[in-house]
Amino acid sequence: MLKGLAITPPVIGRISIGRVVEKNGKRLPEKSDEFQLTSQVQNRDGWVLHPLDEALRQANGGAKLRAIPVRVLFNDPELNLRAEFSMFDRETGRPICVGNGETCKRVTNEGVMSLPCPSPDACQYSNGYCKPYGRLNVVMGEEDELGSFIFRTTSFNSIRTVAARLRYFSAVSGGLLSTMPLELKLRGKSTTRSYRSAIYYVDILVQSGLTLEQAIGRARELDSQRKASGFDQAALDEAARLGFGNGAFEESGEDVPAVVEEFYPEADGVPEPSVESGNGVVPASLKDKLARKAATVTGGAP
Repeated sequence: MLKGLAITPPVIGRISIGRVVEKNGKRLPEKSDEFQLTSQVQNRDGWVLHPLDEALRQANGGAKLRAIPVRVLFNDPELNLRAEFSMFDRETGRPICVGNGETCKRVTNEGVMSLPCPSPDACQYSNGYCKPYGRLNVVMGEEDELGSFIFRTTSFNSIRTVAARLRYFSAVSGGLLSTMPLELKLRGKSTTRSYRSAIYYVDILVQSGLTLEQAIGRARELDSQRKASGFDQAALDEAARLGFGNGAFEESGEDVPAVVEEFYPEADGVPEPSVESGNGVVPASLKDKLARKAATVTGGAP
């Protein structure tokens, strides 16, 4: 296998709670209050919807898609959700520094080096461009047991909530995370930074209509069926672990430009302060921009 190429779960679709729109000649992320399932194909209007999007909406009576049934691929929570602090090159779109708050892998003139990672707030190298970045792979439908939909986010709320839930479900089920019947659910909250307007983030729960005990029971039943058929979940987890470890960075050159466009917008070459949204960031409010402008004139801090 090619060294330096991360072997990641096969992706057959995307899950988003927003889209990229063009405003004043700039392409910026726009938040939403529902899920959208897309294929991996884009046209002039954006990402083409996946057939599952319409199927789930019909099953939901045409209402907004705020919960979707899923399973995860692996028993190890950290294989399903990978999250790091990430910084991308603005010209090539490639990752140049990825860290976990303790150590990082950074592209230098001498190649990729392992260096201390002080986290974005304390890192002078990041210059405001480094953000938390998480990728969650989930299975939807029965058509492809090893194909996944990917949800990408820079939301602290989504990353922290999903990471906690996956660990808890793994613990209470005795490590049977991959057979638990789960669902992604969209939640809203307001913060002082959002000026009382709702921001949305993703949570992961047991499927609607099931208690936690019932979900664990179903997980055990499916696990027994898989073992009887010869399905080796431990080997699958190990194969994924080795695949992720085969590359310095998870994102490929083909994926990164779309990631940068959606989650790392710029205005006049300067990164915009932003409030948190489940689909990435929302451009700073007019109040923030005026405060920064006043600070520039007076020499003070906003």
